[in-house]
Amino acid sequence: MKIFGSAIDVRPLFPREREAMLDLLRGLDPADWARSTVCPGWDVHDVAGHVLNDYMRRLSGSRDGYGGAVFANDETLPAYLTRTNDEFVRASRQLSPRLLIELLEHLGPRLDAVWAARDLEAPADLNVSWAAMDLDSPTWLDIGREYTEFWVHQQQVRDAVSLPGATEPDLMAPVLELFARALPYAMRALDRPEGTTVRLEVLGPAGGQWSAAREDGRWRMATPAGEPAARVSMDQDTFWRLATRGVTVEQARERARVSGDPELTSAMTTLLAVVA
Repeated sequence: MKIFGSAIDVRPLFPREREAMLDLLRGLDPADWARSTVCPGWDVHDVAGHVLNDYMRRLSGSRDGYGGAVFANDETLPAYLTRTNDEFVRASRQLSPRLLIELLEHLGPRLDAVWAARDLEAPADLNVSWAAMDLDSPTWLDIGREYTEFWVHQQQVRDAVSLPGATEPDLMAPVLELFARALPYAMRALDRPEGTTVRLEVLGPAGGQWSAAREDGRWRMATPAGEPAARVSMDQDTFWRLATRGVTVEQARERARVSGDPELTSAMTTLLAVVA
């Protein structure tokens, strides 16, 4: 049983997700670019600038092997990302919306080419800390994490301007499946007998069922089978927002149905699939 579960190849989806984002941005008027988003202190223009930063950071690191990160004294990774993301967003405020769109159009296919050349089962360039802190991540999980980030930022823009979209199951389902890979890490502090399983059910056209099991002293992704010791069910919109803290844990629990071991269900509903 693989700790992270079976590989998910999202590489064919990057162009489609990006074109949906670009179509959205092209249709915005000046007032829309200034609308606030769920990201504290960031408007729509800032979120677009942040996505550009993500493109440039991964091209510099994963394509060019450029290690330009400089941490301040005793700075943690979350603190570093918060600081540098904010620095780039502030600088990108001088860029026009037209130029932001043009840069995303230009750099996106170059990043697609980087992912296309990768061996999905090889060690990742960047580990996915929300799936495991003590294990090397496979490349498919690293690439998948980038897809989820781009998709979520698009949804944040759509929320801000009240234009829903990009939720077709083939675009959204991989996001939910990747976020489910955070399930074992969410329960890492809870010891249970070998073979104990839990099940997460996400309801909706893009939803699915995922299980984790206790094996060899740690939680791992597992194939759903038998009656779990704990079960959590929620709709797909609540799940992705919980995983990115677009809703609070308390709000997600109010919307969820849970049964079984209360400690396990409590841990399952703290699932987080972003660096924080």
